[in-house]
Amino acid sequence: MKKIVSLALALLLSLSLAACGGTGNGTADTGNTAGSGGNTADNSQNTDTSGETAGESDLQYIKDKGTLIVGMTDFAPMDYRDESGEWIGFDADMAKAFGEYLGVDVEFLEITWSSKLMELDTKGIDVIWNGMTINDEVKNGASVSEPYCLNGQVVVLPADKAEDYQTVESLEGLSFAVEDGSAGAEQLDLLGLSYIGKTTQADALMEVASGASDACVIDLLMAGAMIGEGTSYPDLTYTVQLNSEEYGVAFRTGSDLVEQFNTFWKEAYDAGTVMETAVTYGVQESVIEK
Repeated sequence: MKKIVSLALALLLSLSLAACGGTGNGTADTGNTAGSGGNTADNSQNTDTSGETAGESDLQYIKDKGTLIVGMTDFAPMDYRDESGEWIGFDADMAKAFGEYLGVDVEFLEITWSSKLMELDTKGIDVIWNGMTINDEVKNGASVSEPYCLNGQVVVLPADKAEDYQTVESLEGLSFAVEDGSAGAEQLDLLGLSYIGKTTQADALMEVASGASDACVIDLLMAGAMIGEGTSYPDLTYTVQLNSEEYGVAFRTGSDLVEQFNTFWKEAYDAGTVMETAVTYGVQESVIEK
């Protein structure tokens, strides 16, 4: 009888230990999973411009699909179509060179500028590359390259009225057109000046040329290429420069493509490719020396 009881107790003890061991392993696995999740969250919050989201590689994602999708707008001299419909410009040409550097094709996708960060985050595009001003909104919603060009926002109006609008104070009362979600719109908001939002900077220029708006605010680089004698808008000029800016290229937060871009750009600058392309489009004075 004692022998039977002893065997029963031994069996119960064995089952109890096995159950404890199983619970311990399950808890450890759960803890590891939670730890990984915690680390991933930490990485997503502490990414820098050369970082990579834990467990994911944007570079590998691009190489696997074989295409880099560049989000941009019609913005001469950075991105615009030639007579055959092909996208050219300083940014467009350098984007093609970056694609060759990565060993992938490049596809240009015209986007609504105010939705650029959403397009990037949802992988509708892989990069925002379109004379993009580096500001807090962009830095909070993406990982940004080192700056590559200098720029500013300028007030454009008919040349025969320019003399009356040489200061910020003189701008009050003018009706403005500006691209929605642009750095120009941000400047007008800061000054408390009202405006009508347009889809592109080119649309804003046409508003002024047609007389529908008194003035518009566009990028200095675009003004240099599009207005004045010998350009598409010879009767327009710019007066007040509202700020100074730097252009950058935006990738998804934590993307390892940022480091790839910075390395590519330095090599292209050293090889003379950047300045050669800049001279082609007349933006050489704005390129930041590397």
